[in-house]
Amino acid sequence: MKKLKIFTIILLGALTMSSTLLAQGFQPPEEGNAAIYFVRINKVGKWINFKYFDKDKFIGKFGGINYMRYECDPGKHLFWASAENKYFVTTDLKEGGTYIVIVKGKMGGMSAGVRLYTAEDEDMLEKAISIVKKKKPVETSDDIIELENTELKEYIAEKLAAYENDWKDTKDFPNITADMAIPPEKLK
Repeated sequence: MKKLKIFTIILLGALTMSSTLLAQGFQPPEEGNAAIYFVRINKVGKWINFKYFDKDKFIGKFGGINYMRYECDPGKHLFWASAENKYFVTTDLKEGGTYIVIVKGKMGGMSAGVRLYTAEDEDMLEKAISIVKKKKPVETSDDIIELENTELKEYIAEKLAAYENDWKDTKDFPNITADMAIPPEKLK
């Protein structure tokens, strides 16, 4: 009987570990899509959930050193994050490509601010890849996404207007080109 209990505990532990391991790491996008990983690599404002958008659509939120995977159509996108400030990144994604947007919290006036980076800095890229390989992605439920899109409709429109009218031409936001997809050998 004691051996059966030990075997059961070991089996349950192995199943839990294997399901966790399968959920970690980089997953290729479905055919016809691109995948983008928003990876937060520092602890500044770790208790603050930054909100993420694909132009006029809320796509998720998370805090701490974590990441979120987002799959979308290839082509041009305007991704942005909202914290005490707003930070944008333009993209032109290729079909089948996997991209990383590096997210860093920064000290703000009343709360934490956010800054988005491309994966061009090798040290930040390695840190981001390490986080994705060690953790499961944070997932925002469809119910929360629907609720946030409804509640933030005016806010989103206001921030996009500010981007178009003020920020786009006066701030140096990063750009991710199609050829900046992370090579598959780096994602293993």
